[in-house]
Amino acid sequence: MKFDIKILYFLIVSVVITSCASKKDVIYLQNVDGLAKTDNFSYEPRIQKDDLLSIIVSGKQPEATVPFNMPAIQGNYQINENQDGIKTYLVNINGEIDFPVIGKIKLDGLTRTEAVKLLEQKVSEYIIEPSVNLRILNFKFSVLGEVNKPGTYKVNSERITLLEALSQAGDLTIYGKRNNILLIREINGKKEYNRVDITKADFINSPNYYLIQNDVVLVQPNNTRINSSIIGPNITITLSALSLLTTIAIILTR
Repeated sequence: MKFDIKILYFLIVSVVITSCASKKDVIYLQNVDGLAKTDNFSYEPRIQKDDLLSIIVSGKQPEATVPFNMPAIQGNYQINENQDGIKTYLVNINGEIDFPVIGKIKLDGLTRTEAVKLLEQKVSEYIIEPSVNLRILNFKFSVLGEVNKPGTYKVNSERITLLEALSQAGDLTIYGKRNNILLIREINGKKEYNRVDITKADFINSPNYYLIQNDVVLVQPNNTRINSSIIGPNITITLSALSLLTTIAIILTR
């Protein structure tokens, strides 16, 4: 039996349809128009153990601030390439730093604003109207899996969203599962594992929207990638097409 042109057209269309991915698996924030509006809020990361901090004290009497701005003993840590030589502070296992003159201060768990307020309160016992500039120097995150540029990235602004992090990693490949991204983070010494579906906009209002220090974002492969790792990406589609053509041919020749 010979196939006519209509049958051939039907077969081609069938193969194309079966090889196409559904847009619901690819498009981000599909329900964003129906998402409830929320008030703008200011997000700040919280200081954690092992964080490296830059703390600079200033005041109306510059000479009085010198004891609080101790120079680095070994090496210089550059900040934005225009400020170096200031001692940095490592938050120890107890969540404390050893600050000049004042001694040990616990900063673990505080936001940047809260830590600045606490330091200014302590320093005000020695300086009139002090001002404290505090930065987290080791704010970084890692992106692994089905992205175009996996790796570890530093954050200069101390604030970054999950979508911005994925953008820095070159976005997901077409094989990345957008509805099941794994976010690994450590809070108070305990690991947390959260699943995020970026095809739905709901996560924008969740704690997973903004990353915190040392977060790991793992983009898992979809079934096409998993199958192709065994027999190759093109063979998977070819076998599916041949299977469909064989089935149709058997039906038509009966």
